[in-house]
Amino acid sequence: MEPLDNAPYLIENEPYYLSSGDEANLFQAAWEAKLPVMLKGPTGCGKTRFVQHMAWRLGRPLITVACHEDLFASDLLGRYLLMHEETVWVDGPLTRAARMGAICYLDEIVEARKDTTVVIHPLTDDRRMLSIDKKGETLRAHPDFMLVISFNPGYQSVLKDLKQSTRQRFVGLQFDYPPAAQEARIVAEEGGVSVSVAERLVTLAGRVRNVREQGLTEGASTRLLIYAAQLISRGIDPAQACRTAICLPLTDDDRLQATLADLVEDLF
Repeated sequence: MEPLDNAPYLIENEPYYLSSGDEANLFQAAWEAKLPVMLKGPTGCGKTRFVQHMAWRLGRPLITVACHEDLFASDLLGRYLLMHEETVWVDGPLTRAARMGAICYLDEIVEARKDTTVVIHPLTDDRRMLSIDKKGETLRAHPDFMLVISFNPGYQSVLKDLKQSTRQRFVGLQFDYPPAAQEARIVAEEGGVSVSVAERLVTLAGRVRNVREQGLTEGASTRLLIYAAQLISRGIDPAQACRTAICLPLTDDDRLQATLADLVEDLF
């Protein structure tokens, strides 16, 4: 078999990531020990950026899969396709990552079908193997291969949760929104605004997150703050930028929108 080209999956420039603890050292230790990692935390708190940063730091290619309810095992493993009047096997992202020694990141794993997640089990213990039944192949993962999954515990329910048989195959890293001062630095850097504007956005986020007790499903993520900052940096009125990038994406409820609008007006 020809060597796989991992160049398209390598991250050339360092992704901006501001560490809030010892997560980077823990992740690297897990990679060195060939342990799979589970990232837990709310939407938009930096889990994906962290994986990108670690892939760059370790010099490993990164293959990301956005999981969804129609994700079948064949979408991860691969399938036979008709190409140039002949049937050829095409690896799926999980198989490709296992062959080349990439980090395979399954984002929001709980969204995938239960029977799909089972295929990762042999990769998450000391076997580090992948069974490709349709091809009649048992693939031993490359020594540098790493499996990373993420999910938002806030969305857990009886129908959408990880089985214990899956959970207990991973070491876990807990993520949350950064402390206010650190979050302001991130928003200023990523959003291209002054620290003072970033601090007001973070203050707004803190107040919005408190509204969750009044029925808001999810608090304002760091990602949304960066979106608002990017609009402001391009000349959009700050209040309008906050309504567009923070308030409207969070809820369709008119009562909650009015509450959020009042919070924005207080700060901008």
